[in-house]
Amino acid sequence: MAERVKKLFRQSGVIPVLDESVVLITARRSDRWIIPKGYVAKGLSAPDSAAKEALEEAGLLGRVGAEPAGEYRYRKFGKHFSVEVYPLYIETMLEEWDEMHQRRRRIVSPGEALDMIVHDNLKSIVAGFFNMLD
Repeated sequence: MAERVKKLFRQSGVIPVLDESVVLITARRSDRWIIPKGYVAKGLSAPDSAAKEALEEAGLLGRVGAEPAGEYRYRKFGKHFSVEVYPLYIETMLEEWDEMHQRRRRIVSPGEALDMIVHDNLKSIVAGFFNMLD
């Protein structure tokens, strides 16, 4: 029998696209490579909230695609999260940003990104976005 989820916490994130490359960041508490994401901020749309996270977590400014590239779910601290993922077409990479001392940022090819990302569902979304599905 499927486990019933009491509450699903809504988040949004971005696949940061720089020309033909992807920008990944590390999680704050581990060296796992992830995308910028966070709770959908009150008063902001999911894409606008995702853009805010990209600025705070990775120092990235750009245009967020209107349509999500996909959605994935995960569990953390006993809570269930749903993440809508949007493409972010980077226009500016800041030299300094809010969380620069808490995270690393790396520009990689889509193929390298797939090797670095641990979460399978996120990996599938990135692969699908870059038309790299097997």
